[in-house]
Amino acid sequence: MALKTFVKISNVNNLSDARYCSGMYVNLMGFSLEKDNEYYVNPTAFKEITDWLSGLEYVAEFSNSHPAQILETLAQYEGFSFIQIEERLHLPMLKNTSYALIYKYTLTNEDELDELLDYAITLKENNVMLNLEAESAMEITPVVQEKIKNIAAKCELLLGFGFDDKNIEQLLDSTPLKGISMKAGHEIRPGIKDFDELADILETLELEG
Repeated sequence: MALKTFVKISNVNNLSDARYCSGMYVNLMGFSLEKDNEYYVNPTAFKEITDWLSGLEYVAEFSNSHPAQILETLAQYEGFSFIQIEERLHLPMLKNTSYALIYKYTLTNEDELDELLDYAITLKENNVMLNLEAESAMEITPVVQEKIKNIAAKCELLLGFGFDDKNIEQLLDSTPLKGISMKAGHEIRPGIKDFDELADILETLELEG
């Protein structure tokens, strides 16, 4: 079984999310490694979760840590292939590490897409994937979709907003996205979790056969 597109899941912090997403053949699974983040996963928990998984790669997610602190933190973990950061100035400092890089950008308005279009070429030249999210429930209007399409033509773009199980296939068919990104969340209680929205999208993306 496989999915119709590349999928990254962020904020994984429990075995229920991890095993479900692994079973749905997502490509990347992200874990927050900053202690002040509500989804923080310590080295012991990370090992306990990932020991149950196979066939996917892991992303170490950081919001504002300095590259030196990022690398110091990663020395306590085994198994990460990617680093995701939000500080653009930190990308060059991590370029020559053994990790692939993801730049997460959170939109506050659609005009920022024009600036990102110019920056997309730099991301492509440095083999950095762009994870594009939005601060509020930003809709993908025809204008926004055209801008996303232009960015996706210039770099590897993971779209993290504006889709559901009803429109995801149309977006994938009409836009050269690398794939999509979605967020997991806390368990309701250990072993019990509401997967509805995430599951609806993943099930829509399942390939037959």
